[in-house]
Amino acid sequence: MFDRIAPRYDLLNRAMTAGLDGRWRRAAAAAADLAAGDRALDCCTGTGDLALALSDRVTSSGRVAAVDFSERMAALARQKAVRRGRAIDVQVADALALPFPGGTFDAATVAFGIRNVADLDRGLAEMARVVRPGGRVVILEITTPERLRRFYGFWFDRVVPRLGRLLGRDGAAYSYLPASVRRFPQPPELAARMAAAGLVDVRWRPLAGGIVALHHGRVAR
Repeated sequence: MFDRIAPRYDLLNRAMTAGLDGRWRRAAAAAADLAAGDRALDCCTGTGDLALALSDRVTSSGRVAAVDFSERMAALARQKAVRRGRAIDVQVADALALPFPGGTFDAATVAFGIRNVADLDRGLAEMARVVRPGGRVVILEITTPERLRRFYGFWFDRVVPRLGRLLGRDGAAYSYLPASVRRFPQPPELAARMAAAGLVDVRWRPLAGGIVALHHGRVAR
């Protein structure tokens, strides 16, 4: 499914979020608390937008790696990095078995992808494993708002699948989106599960009226 939607993934993201997804990814990159020369990993990178935002933070003296289990998504991320002159190491890999030694990175991030892993707790543990003690794990994910619940339901149940059919030519893939969001834990539960994965000082804040939540925590020293 992700291979299938890859060519129109960026277009649909912009349409579904009214162009706000780039701002949210930049906020996630800022939450990673990186400096020039640091090492960062972006999991479930899609077409690489968050990896590029991380690259801005670590500069050319740092290192950014990115993984995705979709070969077409990873190929597009590589192409985008080359076009923008960024040396990002994009690999096809499973977020539940990251191909890096423990403590490799100063931060690990994921944007709109952690809800797609088959085992959330194992995915969180893997992200924590590859980050050094004191480094950050950052999660940006869609959630279900309390105040905008009626509009949210209309948008995700009615509008998003139609956008998928119209722009992405794949209504089934974008019917999956609201279903995956409903299955995903609400922000307080996700924060608790991040703590269970070995993260400390876990915090989260809502964005866009609670439609998106940005979580971050540090690997215990």
